[in-house]
Amino acid sequence: MNILIIGGTRFVGRHLVEAAIARGHQITLFNRGESNPDIFPQVESIQGDREKDLDKLSGRKWDAVIDTCGYFPRIVDLSVQALKDSVAQYIFISTVSAIPSPKKA
Repeated sequence: MNILIIGGTRFVGRHLVEAAIARGHQITLFNRGESNPDIFPQVESIQGDREKDLDKLSGRKWDAVIDTCGYFPRIVDLSVQALKDSVAQYIFISTVSAIPSPKKA
């Protein structure tokens, strides 16, 4: 399977990439390159900001997108709209809904 992972170099995304590689999937990462930029030298990495660089993904096709770092609905929608004709499935993972915020003292 050919998978685009938005983010993918920290937190849950890192584990998704490791699992996908172990299963023999072809992975492309799209992220800003700020966190662990060299963690997966064996996969294609496209550096960009999802607010202004989604055009770097145009003309490509993937079986699935896994979006691990959309913090605002507006930003996720930009990615969905930009990729809607390029992917068969868009998977959004929101850890904000699953992990409670730290309590302030």
